[in-house]
Amino acid sequence: MTTVTIIGAGNMARGIGIRVLAGGAELQILAPSAEKATTLASDIAGDDAPARGGAVDQHPVTGEIVVLATPYEAALEWASGHGTELDGRVVVDITNPVDWATFDRLVTPPGSSAAEEIAARLTRQVSVVKGFNTTFAATLHTGQVDGQPLDVLLAGDDVEAKRMVSGLVEAAGMRPVDAGPLRRSRELEALGFLHMTLQEPLGTGYRSAVKFLG
Repeated sequence: MTTVTIIGAGNMARGIGIRVLAGGAELQILAPSAEKATTLASDIAGDDAPARGGAVDQHPVTGEIVVLATPYEAALEWASGHGTELDGRVVVDITNPVDWATFDRLVTPPGSSAAEEIAARLTRQVSVVKGFNTTFAATLHTGQVDGQPLDVLLAGDDVEAKRMVSGLVEAAGMRPVDAGPLRRSRELEALGFLHMTLQEPLGTGYRSAVKFLG
């Protein structure tokens, strides 16, 4: 059974957690608040679903796949302090490094991405995959929009790590799309930001999806 740890207990953690359990994986949720983490795990787990929660500073990471479901700055800080603990694991960065003060740009350095910045703070024994940043939390509850399974765009340099995450996505009823090496995270984060900025003019209320058809 695949084991997944989600760092964070917000809307994206809920959505991804629902998909993880739907795919038959074992789930651990860790957050600064033990109460929020355990409540979320209890909320989304069925009678037999293997999910548990706890405080991020009191419990070791158990998942072979670790999903950073926090804002970019928090993900960067957490990764900086947990380098060797994550050795041998796959870290999935879902963040969109938006300047929330202006909602008009990304805050990462030119020629870089949130995923690359996070990877730079981890050891070479950690494989980073960009994913889920073009999907919205509400759509992850069912894994589809208008009857079409969500496309989950993935970028990473480690082929085996992408295979693992692709398997998780497929088991959860969605379609993984390999977008290339980790540097393609720059384009994925730009696309994720664009998808966000289009919500008001389109009136889709963060319930739309980026989907490739043909």
